[in-house]
Amino acid sequence: MKLVFLIGNTAVGKMTVGQELMKITDLRLFHNHMTIEPVLEVFGQFNGKAIARLRDVIFEEFAASEHYGMIFTYIWAFDQKSDWDSIEHVKQIFNPYQTIFYYVELVAPQKIRLQRNSTDNRLIQKVSKRNINLSNQRLIDTDNQYRCISHDGEVPFDNYIKIDNSKLSAEETALKIKQYFNL
Repeated sequence: MKLVFLIGNTAVGKMTVGQELMKITDLRLFHNHMTIEPVLEVFGQFNGKAIARLRDVIFEEFAASEHYGMIFTYIWAFDQKSDWDSIEHVKQIFNPYQTIFYYVELVAPQKIRLQRNSTDNRLIQKVSKRNINLSNQRLIDTDNQYRCISHDGEVPFDNYIKIDNSKLSAEETALKIKQYFNL
């Protein structure tokens, strides 16, 4: 089993790159909004506990399956211990299945991410992003509140790569990931 953590700041391209990586590998994509959006629809607001429980069910069932592997997208605030703990929690679910973990950090400047924040693909997949002004403000607020770009040498794991995808297409970025890790 392989688990690719596709991490990065808001609107950096995690889902879109994950979609392209899924096309060229046998990995399945589980982007973070696959649980966020249904919970928002049911509860009418963000409910972190429900989202976490849904994710755990998917992780547990997938880890025990015969699938080749999964891509999981995640905004990782490196200055928040709880986010480090969340990654470790997911790894503990997959560890009994001899899982190999990969970490891909995507980075791009805020100006580019604000442009990507309103792409058709993003708005189709993420209902909660359709109020562009509100979504843009949340992106800016997240940038001001959290550090979602790692410092050099901060990520201590094997199988890690940081990619500035500012000038790369999702297809080019996915191919780079596939080749780097031989997926």
